[in-house]
Amino acid sequence: MRKEIWFGLTILTGIVLSIAIFMPAPADMSNGHLGLLMLALIVVTIMLGFPTAFTLMGMGVIFTWFAYRDMGTQQAIQQTLDLMVLRTYAVMTNDVLIAVPLFIFMGYLVERANLIQSLFQGMHLAMARVPGSLAVATIVTCAIFATATGIVGAVVTLMGLLAMPAMLRAGYSVQLTAGSITAGGCLGILLPPSVLLILYGAVAGVSVVKLYAGAFFPGLMLAVMYVLYVIILAKLRPSVAPPLSPEDRIVPLPEFAKVIKETITDRAVPGLISAMKGPRNINVPMQLLLKNLAVALLPAVIFFAIMGFSYQSVTAPKTAEHYELQEMGGGFNDFGSDYSGGGLAEPPGAGGLSEPEGSEPLAALGANELDSEPPTAETETAEEVTTAERRAAPMTFWIFLIVGSLALLCYYAMLNFARLEIFKMLLSSFFPLTILILAVLGSIVIGLCTPTEAAAMGALGGILLAFAYRRLNFSMVRESVYLSAKTSAMVCWLFVGSSIFSAAFALLGGQELINNWVLSMDLTPIEFMILAQIVIFLLGWPLEWTEIIIIFMPIFLPLLAHYQIDPLFFGLLVALNLQTAFLSPPVAMSAFYLKGVSPPHVTLNQIFLGMMPFMGIQILAIIILYMFPGIGLWLPSVLY
Repeated sequence: MRKEIWFGLTILTGIVLSIAIFMPAPADMSNGHLGLLMLALIVVTIMLGFPTAFTLMGMGVIFTWFAYRDMGTQQAIQQTLDLMVLRTYAVMTNDVLIAVPLFIFMGYLVERANLIQSLFQGMHLAMARVPGSLAVATIVTCAIFATATGIVGAVVTLMGLLAMPAMLRAGYSVQLTAGSITAGGCLGILLPPSVLLILYGAVAGVSVVKLYAGAFFPGLMLAVMYVLYVIILAKLRPSVAPPLSPEDRIVPLPEFAKVIKETITDRAVPGLISAMKGPRNINVPMQLLLKNLAVALLPAVIFFAIMGFSYQSVTAPKTAEHYELQEMGGGFNDFGSDYSGGGLAEPPGAGGLSEPEGSEPLAALGANELDSEPPTAETETAEEVTTAERRAAPMTFWIFLIVGSLALLCYYAMLNFARLEIFKMLLSSFFPLTILILAVLGSIVIGLCTPTEAAAMGALGGILLAFAYRRLNFSMVRESVYLSAKTSAMVCWLFVGSSIFSAAFALLGGQELINNWVLSMDLTPIEFMILAQIVIFLLGWPLEWTEIIIIFMPIFLPLLAHYQIDPLFFGLLVALNLQTAFLSPPVAMSAFYLKGVSPPHVTLNQIFLGMMPFMGIQILAIIILYMFPGIGLWLPSVLY
């Protein structure tokens, strides 16, 4: 029998024996013990392969009846069914979950736009001189693509088909190849827009917007730690990640670039400009030259456009706002002389109120002053705006301008035609995905859109990307809609099952029993946090992240207030911790995704061994985030 099966059966046997040893006799069981039994049984049934959502619902209904059994059979059944309906309705009316199918739909559309091949090719050519360049390019590509799609299985499978043969052919070890692909693909559940963070926000009642802002820097930190590990390993052990051969670094040039390179110069911008003059452009169409020159100058145009807008913003004159008192009633007395409105009137024959003798009659309120008034506040303010001098630009602006200009000069000094072709590859793959991600996240972070509205924008962006790359057709949209509906239905049924299960667990007193047990240990907040993260880490070995979030998070959340732990910070630690759920055997789904597309000689044990160093990096990242919580909490505190 295979080793991973023995491993799973060992864990399963251990759980069953623990139940038999530590649980009291059936006659002595209280409702709290039944709750703990239910919690242990759900782990066993999931490991045996039963569908998680319907197992949660079924077990929740059965144990809810046990909780109400003292009320009589008929009443217990009625209360159980009422609870089931109310919990299901509560999930159906949860607005946060609307974003889930839209983000999933965006992911499937981006996946089918077929950007990953050109993205990986451009990345590995751009990083050809970096130690372990293929593994670094794999991690960066996985991080970008996983962020745009959020679908771990799709990213790992596609990169297994695309990057694994290239890395093995270049002499990379199987362990490093497998670890880079699986660890990079898992970044999608941490980097926003992440479905995991939406589910945690729905369970914990934490703002998804704050979770997205908080998860950005921890996710970036984890990706950088992966890259640094690969670079250091490639430096120390070149046999594990040998440098690319000169043949692999060759960038194929188009015909016009070869002509200019051979006849004029290899530098892109001077060569393109020189080719436009005189008879040198006989064999190169002017339209092609202009098009490539525009692409080459694009970074400079974007940089100076941003600095121009920044200059206008930082040097705009400050206008003081004036708030003047206005006379009440002004402008409401200019009625015609024959006005005969209703209301109180003088009695016939009465002369009304008259001025004393010798005094001048008062002008009508606000009638005659308009012509003789001095200039109003509005006109004075307008004159001040037109005559005010612009403010001097701060020193920071000039530093950015000088440093950016020097960087551009260095960039164009090194820009040859090979690098121009790499830039064009990235322009058609990296930048569209980056713009889509930044548009979705930026609209959420700055408060322009709710997560649901941003998810709708992302879905529209996925459609436009597929259309731009000529991949949009009826069969592709139909398949994306089907897979999105299938995945969304799974998530929503999980929420329904979890809601019923957690209600039954609370009714039986299981939550209260665990709370009392934890509080009786008299832990400090640090000790409780360490205990919680160890439990979540161990749960990641037999369970998937969805089951951990939906089943076990409601057990920890009530204890956070007692230990004065911010649910936002706890959620960031959990999201970082749950990276291990995809890399830890026996339910390491990333390993099985990769094994399905690997060459026959790559074994599952080799994939598991390759994932272990990256799992260690994840644990180190959790420790760093706990020691320096500002990594995750700084951005939400600044923005909100």
